[in-house]
Amino acid sequence: MIRLEDSYAHCERVARARAKNFYYSFLVLPRAKRLAMCAIYAFMRECDDLSDEQGASRGKIEDWRAQLDRTLAGTPAEHAVWPAFLDVAKRYRIPPRYFHEMIDGVSSDISTGEPRYLETFDELYRYCYLVASVVGLTTVHIFGFEDPRALELAERCGIAFQLTNIIRDVGEDARMGRVYLPEEDLRRFGVSVESLSGQVSTPEIRRLLEHEADRARRYCDDSLPLIGMVNNDSRPALWALIEIYSRLLKRIRQRNYDVLPGKIRLSTAEKTAVLARAWGKRLTS
Repeated sequence: MIRLEDSYAHCERVARARAKNFYYSFLVLPRAKRLAMCAIYAFMRECDDLSDEQGASRGKIEDWRAQLDRTLAGTPAEHAVWPAFLDVAKRYRIPPRYFHEMIDGVSSDISTGEPRYLETFDELYRYCYLVASVVGLTTVHIFGFEDPRALELAERCGIAFQLTNIIRDVGEDARMGRVYLPEEDLRRFGVSVESLSGQVSTPEIRRLLEHEADRARRYCDDSLPLIGMVNNDSRPALWALIEIYSRLLKRIRQRNYDVLPGKIRLSTAEKTAVLARAWGKRLTS
Protein backbone atom coordinates (compact mmCIF):
# COMPACT_ATOMS: atom_id res chain seq x y z
CA MET A 1 0.00 0.00 0.00
CA ILE A 2 1.31 3.45 -0.92
CA ARG A 3 1.77 5.68 2.11
CA LEU A 4 -0.01 9.03 2.08
CA GLU A 5 3.20 11.03 2.53
CA ASP A 6 4.83 9.14 -0.36
CA SER A 7 1.83 9.88 -2.54
CA TYR A 8 2.01 13.59 -1.77
CA ALA A 9 5.75 13.56 -2.49
CA HIS A 10 5.10 11.94 -5.86
CA CYS A 11 2.44 14.51 -6.75
CA GLU A 12 4.73 17.36 -5.76
CA ARG A 13 7.49 16.01 -8.00
CA VAL A 14 5.07 15.77 -10.93
CA ALA A 15 3.84 19.31 -10.42
CA ARG A 16 7.34 20.72 -10.02
CA ALA A 17 8.53 19.02 -13.21
CA ARG A 18 5.55 19.63 -15.44
CA ALA A 19 3.08 22.22 -14.15
CA LYS A 20 5.02 25.19 -15.60
CA ASN A 21 2.62 28.17 -15.26
CA PHE A 22 0.56 26.52 -12.53
CA TYR A 23 3.43 25.58 -10.26
CA TYR A 24 4.56 29.18 -9.86
CA SER A 25 1.18 30.03 -8.33
CA PHE A 26 1.29 26.96 -6.05
CA LEU A 27 4.44 28.25 -4.35
CA VAL A 28 2.70 31.11 -2.54
CA LEU A 29 0.04 28.88 -1.01
CA PRO A 30 0.19 27.55 2.55
CA ARG A 31 1.83 24.13 2.54
CA ALA A 32 -1.38 22.11 2.92
CA LYS A 33 -3.07 23.88 0.04
CA ARG A 34 0.10 23.71 -2.08
CA LEU A 35 0.25 19.95 -1.65
CA ALA A 36 -3.47 19.71 -2.38
CA MET A 37 -3.01 21.56 -5.66
CA CYS A 38 -0.09 19.30 -6.55
CA ALA A 39 -2.29 16.24 -5.97
CA ILE A 40 -5.04 17.57 -8.21
CA TYR A 41 -2.51 18.57 -10.85
CA ALA A 42 -0.91 15.10 -10.81
CA PHE A 43 -4.33 13.53 -11.32
CA MET A 44 -5.03 15.84 -14.27
CA ARG A 45 -1.55 15.28 -15.71
CA GLU A 46 -2.11 11.53 -15.71
CA CYS A 47 -5.48 12.02 -17.42
CA ASP A 48 -3.88 14.20 -20.08
CA ASP A 49 -0.98 11.82 -20.66
CA LEU A 50 -3.38 8.91 -21.14
CA SER A 51 -5.08 10.85 -23.94
CA ASP A 52 -1.89 12.10 -25.63
CA GLU A 53 0.68 9.33 -25.29
CA GLN A 54 1.41 6.88 -28.07
CA GLY A 55 -1.09 4.06 -27.92
CA ALA A 56 -3.71 6.21 -26.17
CA SER A 57 -7.12 4.57 -26.16
CA ARG A 58 -10.53 5.00 -24.64
CA GLY A 59 -9.95 1.71 -22.86
CA LYS A 60 -7.05 3.18 -20.89
CA ILE A 61 -9.09 6.28 -20.07
CA GLU A 62 -12.02 4.19 -18.88
CA ASP A 63 -9.70 2.10 -16.73
CA TRP A 64 -8.48 5.36 -15.16
CA ARG A 65 -12.12 6.36 -14.59
CA ALA A 66 -12.77 3.02 -12.89
CA GLN A 67 -9.74 3.64 -10.64
CA LEU A 68 -11.19 7.07 -9.84
CA ASP A 69 -14.50 5.52 -8.80
CA ARG A 70 -12.79 2.93 -6.59
CA THR A 71 -10.66 5.63 -5.00
CA LEU A 72 -13.57 7.96 -4.31
CA ALA A 73 -15.42 5.00 -2.77
CA GLY A 74 -12.60 4.82 -0.23
CA THR A 75 -10.23 2.22 -1.69
CA PRO A 76 -7.36 3.95 -3.50
CA ALA A 77 -6.23 2.14 -6.62
CA GLU A 78 -2.58 1.13 -7.03
CA HIS A 79 -1.15 4.32 -8.47
CA ALA A 80 1.04 6.79 -6.59
CA VAL A 81 -1.38 9.67 -7.13
CA TRP A 82 -4.47 8.11 -5.54
CA PRO A 83 -3.89 8.30 -1.75
CA ALA A 84 -3.10 12.04 -1.88
CA PHE A 85 -5.90 12.64 -4.37
CA LEU A 86 -8.47 10.93 -2.11
CA ASP A 87 -7.24 12.86 0.91
CA VAL A 88 -7.70 16.16 -0.97
CA ALA A 89 -11.08 15.25 -2.45
CA LYS A 90 -12.46 14.39 0.98
CA ARG A 91 -10.83 17.21 2.94
CA TYR A 92 -11.99 19.96 0.58
CA ARG A 93 -15.32 18.34 -0.31
CA ILE A 94 -14.76 18.56 -4.03
CA PRO A 95 -17.78 17.33 -6.03
CA PRO A 96 -16.83 14.05 -7.77
CA ARG A 97 -18.51 15.13 -11.01
CA TYR A 98 -15.68 17.59 -11.63
CA PHE A 99 -13.19 14.72 -11.87
CA HIS A 100 -15.43 12.80 -14.23
CA GLU A 101 -15.81 15.91 -16.37
CA MET A 102 -12.02 16.26 -16.52
CA ILE A 103 -11.85 12.71 -17.87
CA ASP A 104 -14.63 13.50 -20.36
CA GLY A 105 -12.59 16.45 -21.57
CA VAL A 106 -9.37 14.56 -22.20
CA SER A 107 -11.30 11.67 -23.73
CA SER A 108 -12.47 14.01 -26.46
CA ASP A 109 -8.82 14.60 -27.44
CA ILE A 110 -8.02 10.95 -28.13
CA SER A 111 -7.04 10.66 -31.77
CA THR A 112 -9.44 8.70 -33.97
CA GLY A 113 -7.33 9.14 -37.06
CA GLU A 114 -9.71 11.82 -38.28
CA PRO A 115 -9.17 15.60 -38.01
CA ARG A 116 -10.95 17.23 -35.10
CA TYR A 117 -13.13 20.27 -35.79
CA LEU A 118 -15.63 22.32 -33.79
CA GLU A 119 -18.41 24.10 -35.62
CA THR A 120 -19.54 26.78 -33.15
CA PHE A 121 -18.27 28.75 -30.19
CA ASP A 122 -20.82 26.95 -28.01
CA GLU A 123 -19.01 23.70 -28.83
CA LEU A 124 -15.66 25.33 -28.06
CA TYR A 125 -17.03 26.69 -24.77
CA ARG A 126 -18.11 23.19 -23.76
CA TYR A 127 -14.66 21.83 -24.58
CA CYS A 128 -12.97 24.62 -22.60
CA TYR A 129 -15.31 23.95 -19.68
CA LEU A 130 -14.38 20.26 -19.58
CA VAL A 131 -10.62 20.70 -19.84
CA ALA A 132 -10.15 23.97 -17.93
CA SER A 133 -13.21 25.32 -16.12
CA VAL A 134 -13.64 22.18 -14.04
CA VAL A 135 -10.04 22.68 -12.96
CA GLY A 136 -10.97 26.18 -11.81
CA LEU A 137 -14.04 24.87 -10.01
CA THR A 138 -11.90 22.29 -8.24
CA THR A 139 -9.29 24.89 -7.37
CA VAL A 140 -11.70 27.29 -5.67
CA HIS A 141 -12.81 24.48 -3.38
CA ILE A 142 -9.19 24.16 -2.24
CA PHE A 143 -8.71 27.94 -2.05
CA GLY A 144 -11.93 28.29 -0.06
CA PHE A 145 -14.92 30.55 -0.73
CA GLU A 146 -18.29 31.51 0.72
CA ASP A 147 -19.94 33.54 -2.04
CA PRO A 148 -21.63 31.10 -4.46
CA ARG A 149 -20.85 33.48 -7.33
CA ALA A 150 -17.27 32.28 -7.05
CA LEU A 151 -18.25 29.13 -8.96
CA GLU A 152 -19.48 31.09 -11.98
CA LEU A 153 -16.36 33.24 -11.99
CA ALA A 154 -14.08 30.20 -11.68
CA GLU A 155 -15.78 28.75 -14.74
CA ARG A 156 -15.18 31.95 -16.70
CA CYS A 157 -11.57 32.07 -15.56
CA GLY A 158 -11.03 28.57 -16.93
CA ILE A 159 -12.52 29.58 -20.27
CA ALA A 160 -10.10 32.53 -20.46
CA PHE A 161 -7.08 30.35 -19.72
CA GLN A 162 -8.00 27.66 -22.23
CA LEU A 163 -8.77 30.15 -25.00
CA THR A 164 -5.32 31.62 -24.40
CA ASN A 165 -3.75 28.17 -24.66
CA ILE A 166 -5.64 27.47 -27.87
CA ILE A 167 -4.49 30.73 -29.46
CA ARG A 168 -0.88 30.09 -28.43
CA ASP A 169 -0.89 26.49 -29.69
CA VAL A 170 -3.09 26.89 -32.78
CA GLY A 171 -0.35 25.97 -35.26
CA GLU A 172 0.99 23.03 -33.29
CA ASP A 173 -2.53 21.68 -32.75
CA ALA A 174 -3.47 22.08 -36.43
CA ARG A 175 -0.41 20.10 -37.48
CA MET A 176 -1.68 17.27 -35.23
CA GLY A 177 -5.13 17.40 -36.83
CA ARG A 178 -6.77 19.34 -34.00
CA VAL A 179 -8.45 22.64 -34.80
CA TYR A 180 -10.23 24.06 -31.78
CA LEU A 181 -11.15 27.44 -33.24
CA PRO A 182 -14.77 27.25 -34.42
CA GLU A 183 -15.33 26.68 -38.11
CA GLU A 184 -17.89 29.50 -38.06
CA ASP A 185 -15.04 31.86 -37.11
CA LEU A 186 -12.68 30.43 -39.71
CA ARG A 187 -15.29 31.10 -42.40
CA ARG A 188 -15.98 34.59 -41.06
CA PHE A 189 -12.30 35.59 -41.31
CA GLY A 190 -11.51 33.63 -44.47
CA VAL A 191 -9.04 31.24 -42.85
CA SER A 192 -8.55 27.69 -44.09
CA VAL A 193 -7.63 24.78 -41.84
CA GLU A 194 -4.63 24.13 -44.08
CA SER A 195 -3.25 27.63 -43.52
CA LEU A 196 -3.22 27.07 -39.75
CA SER A 197 -0.84 24.16 -40.28
CA GLY A 198 1.73 26.38 -41.99
CA GLN A 199 4.40 28.74 -40.73
CA VAL A 200 3.01 32.06 -41.99
CA SER A 201 0.56 34.09 -39.89
CA THR A 202 -1.42 35.75 -42.67
CA PRO A 203 -3.44 38.94 -42.10
CA GLU A 204 -6.59 36.79 -42.06
CA ILE A 205 -5.15 34.49 -39.38
CA ARG A 206 -4.05 37.47 -37.30
CA ARG A 207 -7.55 38.98 -37.42
CA LEU A 208 -9.05 35.63 -36.45
CA LEU A 209 -6.70 35.27 -33.49
CA GLU A 210 -7.33 38.86 -32.43
CA HIS A 211 -11.04 38.07 -32.34
CA GLU A 212 -10.42 35.01 -30.14
CA ALA A 213 -8.00 36.97 -27.93
CA ASP A 214 -10.68 39.60 -27.35
CA ARG A 215 -12.94 36.83 -26.13
CA ALA A 216 -10.25 35.50 -23.81
CA ARG A 217 -9.63 38.98 -22.40
CA ARG A 218 -13.34 39.52 -21.69
CA TYR A 219 -13.60 36.24 -19.82
CA CYS A 220 -10.45 37.04 -17.88
CA ASP A 221 -11.67 40.53 -16.95
CA ASP A 222 -15.04 39.10 -15.89
CA SER A 223 -13.31 36.67 -13.52
CA LEU A 224 -11.11 39.21 -11.71
CA PRO A 225 -13.54 39.68 -8.77
CA LEU A 226 -12.89 36.02 -7.95
CA ILE A 227 -9.58 37.03 -6.35
CA GLY A 228 -11.46 38.87 -3.61
CA MET A 229 -13.87 35.97 -3.05
CA VAL A 230 -11.40 33.22 -2.16
CA ASN A 231 -9.84 32.91 1.29
CA ASN A 232 -7.16 35.45 2.15
CA ASP A 233 -4.35 32.89 2.21
CA SER A 234 -5.15 31.87 -1.37
CA ARG A 235 -5.56 35.26 -3.01
CA PRO A 236 -1.87 35.79 -3.90
CA ALA A 237 -1.79 32.40 -5.68
CA LEU A 238 -4.90 33.15 -7.70
CA TRP A 239 -3.60 36.61 -8.53
CA ALA A 240 -0.31 35.07 -9.75
CA LEU A 241 -2.07 32.56 -11.97
CA ILE A 242 -4.32 35.17 -13.57
CA GLU A 243 -1.37 37.54 -13.96
CA ILE A 244 0.73 34.93 -15.74
CA TYR A 245 -2.02 34.16 -18.23
CA SER A 246 -2.78 37.86 -18.70
CA ARG A 247 0.86 38.51 -19.52
CA LEU A 248 0.93 35.58 -21.92
CA LEU A 249 -2.11 36.94 -23.75
CA LYS A 250 -0.52 40.39 -23.81
CA ARG A 251 2.70 38.90 -25.23
CA ILE A 252 0.70 37.24 -28.01
CA ARG A 253 -0.88 40.62 -28.82
CA GLN A 254 2.53 42.31 -28.79
CA ARG A 255 3.78 39.74 -31.32
CA ASN A 256 0.80 40.68 -33.51
CA TYR A 257 -0.55 37.12 -33.22
CA ASP A 258 2.43 35.63 -35.04
CA VAL A 259 2.04 32.28 -33.29
CA LEU A 260 2.50 29.81 -36.14
CA PRO A 261 6.33 29.74 -36.35
CA GLY A 262 6.76 28.73 -32.70
CA LYS A 263 5.18 28.76 -29.25
CA ILE A 264 5.13 32.09 -27.42
CA ARG A 265 6.09 31.78 -23.75
CA LEU A 266 6.91 33.85 -20.73
CA SER A 267 10.47 33.47 -19.57
CA THR A 268 11.36 31.95 -16.22
CA ALA A 269 12.52 35.41 -15.13
CA GLU A 270 9.13 36.91 -15.96
CA LYS A 271 7.26 34.23 -14.05
CA THR A 272 9.67 34.59 -11.14
CA ALA A 273 8.92 38.33 -11.09
CA VAL A 274 5.20 37.55 -10.84
CA LEU A 275 5.95 35.10 -8.03
CA ALA A 276 7.92 37.77 -6.16
CA ARG A 277 4.99 40.19 -6.37
CA ALA A 278 2.64 37.45 -5.20
CA TRP A 279 4.89 36.80 -2.19
CA GLY A 280 4.70 40.50 -1.42
CA LYS A 281 0.91 40.31 -1.49
CA ARG A 282 1.00 37.29 0.82
CA LEU A 283 3.24 39.03 3.34
CA THR A 284 1.04 42.13 3.47
CA SER A 285 -2.32 40.33 3.54
